[in-house]
Amino acid sequence: MSKTVLVLVETVDEYLPLLEQAGYRLIRAPNAQLRAAAIAQHADEIDAVLTRGPLGLTASEIQALPNLQIICVIGAGYEQVDLTAAAARGITVTNGAGANAAAVADHCLALLLALLRNIPNADASTRRGEWNRVISPSVSGKRLGIIGLGAVGQAIAKRASLGFDMPVSYHSRTPRKELAYTWYDSPLRLAEAVDVLVIATPGGAATQHLVDADVLKALGAEGYLINIARASVVDSAALLEALEQGCIAGAALDVFDDEPNVPDALKALGNTVLTPHVAGQSPEAARDTVTLVLRNLQAFFAGEPVLTPVRG
Repeated sequence: MSKTVLVLVETVDEYLPLLEQAGYRLIRAPNAQLRAAAIAQHADEIDAVLTRGPLGLTASEIQALPNLQIICVIGAGYEQVDLTAAAARGITVTNGAGANAAAVADHCLALLLALLRNIPNADASTRRGEWNRVISPSVSGKRLGIIGLGAVGQAIAKRASLGFDMPVSYHSRTPRKELAYTWYDSPLRLAEAVDVLVIATPGGAATQHLVDADVLKALGAEGYLINIARASVVDSAALLEALEQGCIAGAALDVFDDEPNVPDALKALGNTVLTPHVAGQSPEAARDTVTLVLRNLQAFFAGEPVLTPVRG
């Protein structure tokens, strides 16, 4: 018997046929209106839901799907999935940990280079016919700090360490003793010790405003912030103030509090590089992401352990 998957995501369409070729029936609902209609019209048919962290799945939606058995989240974050409601129903939740780590790490290094070497401003001024040969900081040898050393954090650390001779430090809940990087027990202590601070930790209540005004102050006037994870990890008001007042040198952001709305104040600053939440998007990442979803679904419906379970 074929299983029906409610697809809430909108970024991996090209590779969804991988699921259909494996026998899954897909109900695509990539916006709020289609989502509500699909749940109302097909509630009894839905066996699985494919979503992503910011889209999530609410307790009321879970309750409305009587035959839901598994929720697959693309990407590492699952902050808007109601894990308590899922657990109460015995519903399995998986995520896409590691599937797009290479793409995110590549984008992080691109942001790092663009920010420190002032590439966007140099490009824009050259196109205007100017010849502003501004001296910009080197990247090689800068001290890199990473908050969160999962698959993405490790991929960033590897590129920075091996490619740019950057000493790497990190903060996570517990030290990763198998890795040759320096662990700090708090974001504040990490920020004091580095030149560039990268956010690579999942969102959610546990990491809400982990980077606040004190951490930004510790990073200092020659320090840079890069966020390719979730906007909620950083106190956005404190970040804007730090950028406007020169408390930090600059920031590169791929994530924002109210996407797709980016604050005009951020756009107006010359010490920011802004991209529209695309760090994890590439053809290769989309293919690997859907492949991992398929493997999780196949394992689950075969009565086998899923590959990337989320523990509530």
